[in-house]
Amino acid sequence: MVRFGLTVVRHGETRYNKDKILQGQGIDEPLSPTGFKQADAAGLFLSNVKFTHVFSSDLLRAKQKYGVAEGRPLTDLKAMAKAAGEQCPTFTPSGGETLDEVRERARDFFEFLCQLAVELEQKDQEMHGAASRSSGTCEEESVFPWTDHCGVRKLSSDNGEASKLLLDANILVVSHGAYMRNWIGYFVSDLKCTLPASLTKTQLSSVSPNTGVSHFIIKLENRSVLKPEIICVCLNQDSHLVDVGAECVAPKMF
Repeated sequence: MVRFGLTVVRHGETRYNKDKILQGQGIDEPLSPTGFKQADAAGLFLSNVKFTHVFSSDLLRAKQKYGVAEGRPLTDLKAMAKAAGEQCPTFTPSGGETLDEVRERARDFFEFLCQLAVELEQKDQEMHGAASRSSGTCEEESVFPWTDHCGVRKLSSDNGEASKLLLDANILVVSHGAYMRNWIGYFVSDLKCTLPASLTKTQLSSVSPNTGVSHFIIKLENRSVLKPEIICVCLNQDSHLVDVGAECVAPKMF
């Protein structure tokens, strides 16, 4: 079995986030002073996690395309949706990217990550053999700073140590709120991701706060990328933002 960790972090706050202005691929807005503080806090929060791979958006703040609504207030998008007789979350402005297109991009990227983990496990198998693999000596030991909600093996919290888990790879992705929400929607609706019991429907449908952290464990039986087993350990965790002084409630659309 191939097993890897996936940590997804939303970019820090930008001025457009604060002012509720839509920003996609056509807007490359840098982080605000608060956004830099959030990024520092997230970096400290994840400082003890050893990642094998890191992927980031090519934009300064982290390819969501909003078409003619790009760079305009969220209220304008809502007005466009109302004029078209549609609800804002599912409305696609002229020249924009549909939710299905966003989800397809998310699916393709996830399949790429799964294949990457499989190839790493195969290379390790060839180098060290089945005996060392079964003993776990060649797997990545990663330390997680979040609470384990889903029964993943961990050390007792009584001794003050963080959770530990042996993985073939541990991947960090820094991305955007709307993309992340669609990606998680794909995990839940299409791949039947196991969620924390305490997670509410509102939390599941909300966009992550800036630098919110989500973590998943993915298992691939017989190295098959077609039927992954996904366990959500935490979703949009923002405990590291307590001392930042920023709003921890994410804007609804971006």
